[in-house]
Amino acid sequence: MEYRRFAIGDLFTNCYLVWSGFEAGVIDPGGPVDEVIRVITERNLQLKWIVNTHGHADHIFGNKTLRQYYNAELYIHTADREMLLSPAKNLSAVLGKSLVSLDATATLKDGDLLELGDERFLIIETPGHTPGGISLYTKGMLFSGDTLFYESIGRTDLPGGNYRQLVTSIKENLFSLPPETLVLPGHEGSTSIAHEIQHNPYIH
Repeated sequence: MEYRRFAIGDLFTNCYLVWSGFEAGVIDPGGPVDEVIRVITERNLQLKWIVNTHGHADHIFGNKTLRQYYNAELYIHTADREMLLSPAKNLSAVLGKSLVSLDATATLKDGDLLELGDERFLIIETPGHTPGGISLYTKGMLFSGDTLFYESIGRTDLPGGNYRQLVTSIKENLFSLPPETLVLPGHEGSTSIAHEIQHNPYIH
């Protein structure tokens, strides 16, 4: 499985293009997706699905463009689905943008598998930043959204956030992954499960 990271939008959200063979997926298209589309075209990829790890505006901005351009499936956890269509709930109204995404074509839950060529992405529920926060795990790589960062965790002071729930999600659902797992978060640089177990000050 191959991937490319794009830091896009006003908050430099990490959008990930992932592919296996000629089948591709996009995780968290949080801003203009022109560069993502360019790479998809250059590599002659077929966009199969789009996944939002949660429903905040900075992770869903490019949904509509990608969905209309490729007719790909759009996935989000059930608990965050209504955020796609509500500027107040996805917090874009606070930023004065009133962003509305297209609705999801299907929802995800813990234990679901998304296929991409020969690869499988396991959906792991990681609520706490939002009620429907999820992470995606595949062969030593974890796309953690705004759940787990390099020596940090997602904000819990926004509507729907819950600090205790987030810490529990990380300890029980992510720290049980292999220590060498590469963690690719929703903002800034990568880390590993081993590093966060040892050094993350919010978990101890």
